[in-house]
Amino acid sequence: MTQQVPSTEPELTGVRNFRDVGGLPTVDGRRVRHGVLFRSGHLAHATDEDTAFLASLGLHTVFDFRNAADQKLEGPDVELPGVLNVNLPLSDPADGAEFWKMVRDGDLDQLRALLDDGKGAGRMIASYRTIIKHRTAEHSRVLHALAEDSVPALMHCAAGKDRAGLSIAITLLALGVERAAIVADYLESNAKHRRYKVHRSSTSASAYSPEVMELLSPLFDARAEYLQTAFDTVEETWGDVDTYLEQGLKVTPQTRERLRERLLD
Repeated sequence: MTQQVPSTEPELTGVRNFRDVGGLPTVDGRRVRHGVLFRSGHLAHATDEDTAFLASLGLHTVFDFRNAADQKLEGPDVELPGVLNVNLPLSDPADGAEFWKMVRDGDLDQLRALLDDGKGAGRMIASYRTIIKHRTAEHSRVLHALAEDSVPALMHCAAGKDRAGLSIAITLLALGVERAAIVADYLESNAKHRRYKVHRSSTSASAYSPEVMELLSPLFDARAEYLQTAFDTVEETWGDVDTYLEQGLKVTPQTRERLRERLLD
């Protein structure tokens, strides 16, 4: 039986992995408000119908965490009238350009060398650790913007899984959302209708072989171990979430309270 997407969550044609983060429970019994925080993959291929739906959300800000290589590959986001577009790359400007060319070309020998024997998952874990430790200024900017005037907001990267997933997770930590609920929301990116579509340049059979797809699976999976790496890195580096927010992201208790007022029921 085909899994039905809930009617409250439209399955957009050209935008993958879209969802409203509303409804997630906090540790003190509140819930994230519906209609104020959304997440998705990139908006570059949005159809006219997708664009009309996104425009209907009343968004204030779209946070795009893609880098220059991503934007060159996929194109710029569709323009939404009256919406502030903020580009905050969470990876280096050209990071991945050559790698993704290799993925699209389906070069099996090179893919084996880079991804086999656990190297694919290791690549993802290292990326999550780096973003948490070194992209504090970007995450600080996001949380301060949300606390001031930037909601409703949509956060996205390319697939809406890793860079957007981390930014959503950090926002939810700041709101006091239950850790299990943060993980559950993150893992929803594994649903078939949400997963990123790789546009392959090769028509050879090897480009779509089971071995190639197996090698690539760590890159396209949302794995609990990846997000746990982020949580562990917060605790190893700052001791606990409160210290991470206050010292790492310069988010005061007053700013957190404003954030909660804007985003929680």
